[in-house]
Amino acid sequence: MRTLKVTSGFVLIGLGVVMLLTPGPGWIAIGGGLALLSSEYEWARRWLDRLREEGTKLTHRIGRG
Repeated sequence: MRTLKVTSGFVLIGLGVVMLLTPGPGWIAIGGGLALLSSEYEWARRWLDRLREEGTKLTHRIGRG
């Protein structure tokens, strides 16, 4: 089960990076991959926290528009 979770997380991150350059929900895929990996790796948890933090800042900036 752990292997499937880790593999799926890295695949989602890879697809997300590709989708940043092509049409598609790249940041969502990257966030999903990090969410899967965050239960196994501390670095993924830190990156996911950072992504959430930046998303919150962006949401507040857009809301003030």
